[in-house]
Amino acid sequence: MRRLILMAAAIVLTMTAAQAQIRAPEQIEIPLNDVRLRATLFKPDGTGPFPAIIALHGCEGLKDGAGEILPQYREWGERLQRLGYAVLFPDSFGSRGHGSQCRVRERPIRASRTRMGDANAARRWMQVQQWSNAERVSLVGWSHGATAALYTIRRRAEVRDGTPDFRSAIAFYPSCKRLGLTAWSGRVPTLILIGKADDWAAATSCEQMVAGARGRSAQVQISVYPGAYHHFDRSNEPLHELTGIANSASPNGRVHVGTNLAARDDSIRRVQEFLAR
Repeated sequence: MRRLILMAAAIVLTMTAAQAQIRAPEQIEIPLNDVRLRATLFKPDGTGPFPAIIALHGCEGLKDGAGEILPQYREWGERLQRLGYAVLFPDSFGSRGHGSQCRVRERPIRASRTRMGDANAARRWMQVQQWSNAERVSLVGWSHGATAALYTIRRRAEVRDGTPDFRSAIAFYPSCKRLGLTAWSGRVPTLILIGKADDWAAATSCEQMVAGARGRSAQVQISVYPGAYHHFDRSNEPLHELTGIANSASPNGRVHVGTNLAARDDSIRRVQEFLAR
């Protein structure tokens, strides 16, 4: 019995130590034209300089109705924080008084314009922080945010303000159809992660986009996961159907989302390896 009690105490101490390593996220504001861009920052302890990541949320927004960051983004923020990255999530929708845009066809906040500006403003803010490494700021996005990431690092949107460019980009299940039609090519190394079964953002469009950019783009990798749908990287989200989704690959607005453990585990590994290059 005494041994069991000591083992239980050791487990509690280990869990407490692990939790202590996670610094609580900070809320910041970035002045940007006529809006103050609110953002959530996951920063490691210490003085740095830390490699950094600008992380772009999907069409559901960054936070829930209670103002808490959604579990998917908190999990990614904490995971990358543990690895020594400073991670900044700009709240493109909430900062402008908007909620979820998943069922809005004509969105006032566009991936190809507004969110591209948010990504660059967040990058510039990060680069002037004394604890960040200005030369190692990468860009990660999910769904609508992934599409915004691909617009942000395309060649025709090259940074011309004298600041260091993004070092690399990662896009989880972006919508690639329009980007492919406009002859997309990236100026920084890019990793695209998408499910073969995705009926919200078609994997075939991304494969065609990548193939079309071959020879005129920076290094682009794409991983297509068999049997995986949108949100495959989320933890413990049973596969289910959503209806009324705007701008989806499925013309009837019905899409499927949910965790795929094999794709989730592989994507976590690939993200860590890709960022560490």
